[in-house]
Amino acid sequence: MSATVPPGVPPTAAMPQAAAEPRFPRLRLLLRSPTFIAGALIVAWWIGCAIAGPWLVHLDPYASDPLNSLTPPDSTHWFGTDQLGRDVFSRVIVGARDILTIAPLATLLGTLAGTVLGLLVGYFEGWVDNVVGRMIDAVLALPLVIVALLALAAVGASNLTVILVIGITFAPITARTVRAAVFTERHLDYVAAAQLRGERAPYIMFAEILPNVLPPIIVEATVRLGYAIFAVATLSFLGFGIQPPSADWGLALSESYTLMAGGAWWTVVFAAGAIASLVVGVNLVADGVQGVLDR
Repeated sequence: MSATVPPGVPPTAAMPQAAAEPRFPRLRLLLRSPTFIAGALIVAWWIGCAIAGPWLVHLDPYASDPLNSLTPPDSTHWFGTDQLGRDVFSRVIVGARDILTIAPLATLLGTLAGTVLGLLVGYFEGWVDNVVGRMIDAVLALPLVIVALLALAAVGASNLTVILVIGITFAPITARTVRAAVFTERHLDYVAAAQLRGERAPYIMFAEILPNVLPPIIVEATVRLGYAIFAVATLSFLGFGIQPPSADWGLALSESYTLMAGGAWWTVVFAAGAIASLVVGVNLVADGVQGVLDR
């Protein structure tokens, strides 16, 4: 026997609360994930440092003080000073800006280019897949750092070239992930229906297929961000990434790692810890996002 609805009460108001569909269910699950929350807090801290770094430090990160070089951590220099007498704490805080500008932009470039390439290869299949797919496999067979070093050695090191090189290098990896997802969607009924309606290939790829393959793209982009952070730091350490006088963490390691033998551990440990914590935070966010999207 069905329940009667009182006059003047909308039918939706008479529905039990449990029967109502929650809005944004995946977002609610994500916000309840301890892994995601822990990672998001770490990443949010470093984003805050990147945005408000100059206002969070009490000493100029670029000011040299040769009389106080290689001072151990104390009440004035919380993380000690480097070989030029610069405050390590200030440089670690301010150093988040460059890496959190370059790495996300490179990841965005790689994700966009890889998504377009993956959609093309996965949708058209045939000779397009054979030719482009073999090119992707050839690029993926080369180590990322080696490819980036060769490219930067050829065109010169700058923030823009680092973004372009890392983004272009990441594009084939993203393309392979998107290609696999598109292969699954390519032969489903909604794609066949769009083709029967006479829709053009670009519309089918970007309006019909793309929304259905967004979850793996989001996960891949989050994972790539962690790799991009590590890649930027590695290139800076090797002298092909962010250039002086930046307070970049990888550059700080390159300038100070030889001082470890003399006991000046603070010149290396805090910058290395910053890189490690940011990468761990991004990976925790990626794990949380993947856990929710896989449900």
